[in-house]
Amino acid sequence: MRRRHRPDAEHEADKEHGMAQLGLVGLGKMGFNMRDRLRAAGHEVVGYDRDPAATDTASLADLVGALTAPRVVWVMVPAGEPTRATVTELADLLDEGDVVIDGGNSRYTDDTEHAELLARNGIGYLDVGVSGGVWGKENGYGLMVGGADDDVRRAMPFFDALRPEGPRDEGFAHAGGVGAGHYAKMVHNGIEYGLMQAYAEGFELLDASDVVSDVPAVVKAWQRGTVVRSWLLELLVRALDADPGLGELEGYVEDSGEGRWTLEEAVNNAVPAPVLAAALFARFASRQEDSAAMRAVAALREQFGGHSVRPSSGEGTAPGGPDGGKVAD
Repeated sequence: MRRRHRPDAEHEADKEHGMAQLGLVGLGKMGFNMRDRLRAAGHEVVGYDRDPAATDTASLADLVGALTAPRVVWVMVPAGEPTRATVTELADLLDEGDVVIDGGNSRYTDDTEHAELLARNGIGYLDVGVSGGVWGKENGYGLMVGGADDDVRRAMPFFDALRPEGPRDEGFAHAGGVGAGHYAKMVHNGIEYGLMQAYAEGFELLDASDVVSDVPAVVKAWQRGTVVRSWLLELLVRALDADPGLGELEGYVEDSGEGRWTLEEAVNNAVPAPVLAAALFARFASRQEDSAAMRAVAALREQFGGHSVRPSSGEGTAPGGPDGGKVAD
């Protein structure tokens, strides 16, 4: 068993005055801004990234060596193998009494594996769902944490610096044991899918109708006093201010995985989630230039009812409106 390090007197005094030291691995869009926010709050942050222009240290080992024990190291790298490899390396570099925080979008089922790996060397583990995107540096980050009470208390100075101003329980939650933070963030992202899809469908309907002449003005007016006001709506207004018809964008939408995981959990727990399912499938549909399923539907309508179809050249084949004047569905 590794020896538990005792912090020196100077390091302990800093913590008593609200200052703390953190290692931060991964200085991309989120990690870079988190480092700035933590430093602005008075904390010492030592960062490591493969990008020489962003990193503070040459290697993960150098980062660990620059920290005073007991250490806290926050990992902000892509989910899956990059996170797994980083946690595995830290398990060999850190000592008993240190704590690793995974603040990326890892699947909650990975957290148990990471926690057990680190626990063999007496190292604690927290999983933290972090929401706030590129605006978090200015507005703060919503934090959902899973792990042991003692480890959460150790990391609380960092959580308080990163969360939005105001009551702690309105921007931070200790959601439960290991895995609970990432599970909560997974469901959060599923909800996000549904909210964005609802705003998008409303925008498209307004844009398609000839009744409303100023769609951006209507959306902007929804920001105050209405029941649909939200930060996501504010971001849509911002996008429409820059590009009123959103004509500069292609309607092609990726998904990063959390929506799929949330839907899988809904199935596993027999929880109806039609809004999430529709929002996720709408993203899949956005990536299809020509749907095989819709070609099959067109072929069936032609076969059973003689309905109008459009050949692959893009030319219509029958007059008489949408159904070519033939038998109805």
